[in-house]
Amino acid sequence: MDLCLAETAKIEYHVAMKNYQKAKFLLSVADLKQLPPDQGIEVAFVGRSNSGKSSVLNELTHQKNLARVSKTPGRTQLLNFFTLDETRRLVDLPGYGFARVSDAVRERWVETLDGYFQTRDCLKGLIVVMDIRHPLQPLDLDILEASCQAGLSVHVLLNKADKLNSKELRQADEIVKKGLESFGQEVSYQNFSALKGTGTKELQTRLNAWFSFSESRSPR
Repeated sequence: MDLCLAETAKIEYHVAMKNYQKAKFLLSVADLKQLPPDQGIEVAFVGRSNSGKSSVLNELTHQKNLARVSKTPGRTQLLNFFTLDETRRLVDLPGYGFARVSDAVRERWVETLDGYFQTRDCLKGLIVVMDIRHPLQPLDLDILEASCQAGLSVHVLLNKADKLNSKELRQADEIVKKGLESFGQEVSYQNFSALKGTGTKELQTRLNAWFSFSESRSPR
């Protein structure tokens, strides 16, 4: 019986993985007025410019170049939309926290992200990517606060877990767990490594629930 359950779980995992391998670029927008129709389901990814957010998206979709990985953090200043099917989308939001941008650009990013969180009805959840070696920086906390105020479900992805040993991972877990206490059950978290693929299955499970991939009916 256990073998049957294990085989079923394996099949379900590969089916779920294919859902994200279908990701295709839809469009990039610089202004909220350019957003695609507010319908279906969207899940957005956001993080500091050096958190490895683009690598996370590429690992999730098993596509090396879906999200642009730049050697110069902070260059991506657009909202990039990727379709999974006719009703589901992944959204790559602009990185934040990089020093080499003007105050005007930084303020525009904050304004755009906050407006997107507050007005996008189809936005089902937010993945906040952090470098596990430097979690919960002030701007990370600002993003978490803004998303919770907007009523969004949030999942924190502690990327680059391959950079830490077992003791350091335990220490990081204690720091993050304590730091997220004030947000209650609205914010969950997990370790991840875009380089090694560690945590991909867990991430997909979270996304599947938001996208209703486990249900036969189409999302509304």
